Amino acid sequence: MNRSIIQESGKQTPYYAYDISVLKQTIDRARVEANKYDYHIHYALKANSTEPIVREMLHAGFGVDCVSGQEMELALAQGFKSTQIAFAGVGKTDWEIDNAINSGIFTLNVESIEELIVIEERAKSLGKHANVALRINPDVNARTHHYITTGLEENKFGISSWMFDRLFETLGKCNHIEFKGLHFHIGSQIRDLEPFRNLCTRINHLQGVFIDHGYFPSHINAGGGLGVDYDDPDSSSNPDFEAFFGLFDTYLDLHPSQTLHFELGRSLVANCGDLISKIVFVKEGQKTNFLILDAGMTELIRPALYQAFHKIENIEAVSGVNYPYDVVGPICESSDCFGKAVMLPESRRGELVAIRSAGAYGECMANGYNMRTLNPSMFY
Repeated sequence: MNRSIIQESGKQTPYYAYDISVLKQTIDRARVEANKYDYHIHYALKANSTEPIVREMLHAGFGVDCVSGQEMELALAQGFKSTQIAFAGVGKTDWEIDNAINSGIFTLNVESIEELIVIEERAKSLGKHANVALRINPDVNARTHHYITTGLEENKFGISSWMFDRLFETLGKCNHIEFKGLHFHIGSQIRDLEPFRNLCTRINHLQGVFIDHGYFPSHINAGGGLGVDYDDPDSSSNPDFEAFFGLFDTYLDLHPSQTLHFELGRSLVANCGDLISKIVFVKEGQKTNFLILDAGMTELIRPALYQAFHKIENIEAVSGVNYPYDVVGPICESSDCFGKAVMLPESRRGELVAIRSAGAYGECMANGYNMRTLNPSMFY
């Protein structure tokens, strides 16, 4: 974060500030490590769909992972080739499926047998074939927040192994489906790489089951989920892509003709973005003092929704003595809190505060509760 640029911008708060140099550095690190093994990266648009960031992904040669028809339309409008687009999601509507088939995307990642049947029907009605990858629920614990765990039996995502008999029976009746691969995703913000090693073990077994039934996956999509360091974004701005991709090279048994794909989002964009806010009031309390900001859960919902931690900095304070503050927003909800007992220099009304590592699942999840609107972002 470049404090001087932000302090001198004079922009109306709250707004998101993105350091494009940090973004480019992170993208380059990921690309270099993935290229060692000829792995393919699809950027997860759901993490941040602002156009300058999406353009950087396009320039890097990445594909995209979409979870809505609108994201797919954005990707095509920004210049991504249809063959670079993977489309996931448990509730694809008919118009989204039709657009995907007509566009000839890389794969529709199918999340249920019921969805597979509908895609077959839609493809038949269009007189075309649909490229599909089957999302399999590997029942691997990602050891992350339960809201962002996606690979367990109780989660709504993917096809479980107990459904395989019916799945293979259904596949055998599909004349407008082109089986292309297997898709997996176990969760998000995973810092411990052990769950990814467990995923590799499950993939090795599960793809063997498909091959034994006559369905060879030309590609494996291992999803994403690699976490970032929210505690110290400046010294740890880049996740350990070397260890991440190296683990898959060590433990995943790819066949010579197979390609391996990943859907990275948070790990690419989280630490390039900060939410910039201004202190409206410093309110004295009996048990704690409050810093009341002009940004709230409407601008960054992650702390309220996931109890997520973001480092908070007063970027204009002059005192070197730290005091505990509850940092809150203006929304009429007690959940509108960014952090409790946050140690900050003595703070005053009008000073700028940066909520760090907000480049992923920040601006894209902003909402209009209380009829609030977000100010235009800054890219530098």
